[in-house]
Amino acid sequence: MRSTLIGISALLLGAGAINLGLGLQSSLLGLRANLEGFGVVLTGLIMSSYYLGFVVGSIFSPSIVNRVGHIRTFSAFASLASAAALCHAVLVEPITWMIFRAITGVCFAALCLVAESWLNERSTNLNRGALLSTYFVIILGATALGQLLLPIAPIDGYDLFVTVSVIISLSLVPIALTSTPTPVEIEHERLSLKRLFDVSPVGFIGCLGAGLTQGALWALSAVYAEKSGLITEETAIFVAIMILGGLLTQWPLGKLSDYIDRRYVIVTISFGMVGIGFLFFATTQLESKWLYGLGAVAGGLALPIYGLSIAHTNDFIETKYFVPASATLLMVYGVGATLGPFLAALLMLIIGPSGLFVYSAIISLAVGLFALYRISQRDPVPEDEAENFAMVPRTSQIAFELDPRSDEFDRGHN
Repeated sequence: MRSTLIGISALLLGAGAINLGLGLQSSLLGLRANLEGFGVVLTGLIMSSYYLGFVVGSIFSPSIVNRVGHIRTFSAFASLASAAALCHAVLVEPITWMIFRAITGVCFAALCLVAESWLNERSTNLNRGALLSTYFVIILGATALGQLLLPIAPIDGYDLFVTVSVIISLSLVPIALTSTPTPVEIEHERLSLKRLFDVSPVGFIGCLGAGLTQGALWALSAVYAEKSGLITEETAIFVAIMILGGLLTQWPLGKLSDYIDRRYVIVTISFGMVGIGFLFFATTQLESKWLYGLGAVAGGLALPIYGLSIAHTNDFIETKYFVPASATLLMVYGVGATLGPFLAALLMLIIGPSGLFVYSAIISLAVGLFALYRISQRDPVPEDEAENFAMVPRTSQIAFELDPRSDEFDRGHN
């Protein structure tokens, strides 16, 4: 038991370090791009390229892991991500930043796949639910903490890029030294998009909308804060609070959806985002403490949509299809997140910084109206047939095998 705890702690530490470095890098790039005069649209394209890389990495990294092994894969992609972080400081130019950002997305997909494979290997029927929740909290908490590293050095220098590189490199240490046995070969089965939409239209559109909204918010919230007059320290706090707001609401809203039709929860959250978008647009001059409050609410409403959409989809499929369905929904989310930053940037160019939240409101309104329409077309799943909500990160398909609702775990650990 002691060795199990030590092995899991090392893996969680490595995963936390990855998200700490990448959380810092995301906001740093947005602020530095604005400082270099790239413009909000080019900045949006740079941030979008990360999610494009993430989608590509999610598709191809399982076969790479199966071919060369977990340790080699993690070592190679951690080194590549660390180098890409430094290259941003050496070649400050939009096209090269898009390339480096896409490479980072590919690396993140592969690194999460390897780390989560080991966590899955070490899970048991008794601890996998708690482990999944702990992992979710650690990676989001580390992402939020990464924002608070922004003020330690000037944005216009190279020190913060070096910091990102060092943190990502250090993530390799606990993973490489873990005593956990090498996981079994990774399967990468997915359901077709058409079949998934037929099974759960709201789940499909909800994940797409979550990607469109969250991809934009996480990529451009630092740019919004800076353009709204916040200094670097205040910008870091604003982004961190947004992330923590989403972390705090994930579980209570998810559990609420276990007792009422999840679509009503999705509708309520979506319309809540519409209201928040209007407040950001109508109140352009606010003190930082009020912006913090609105940011926390925005994050608290935006983040749970993905998990609720996954849970809603699982209500209508057999447990043996949970992992393939969730893997496809992760791709749907990734496509939305790829488009989101660019589309939001266009609106920010037209109406100013608040365009980020106006864009989120428009996407949320579309998701909410679609969910309302589907409520009129389909009865809710009976309460005794509904699956319990679980917090599942948007990282790799292996995270879904850790999901207590899936039978993949049982078949792999008998």
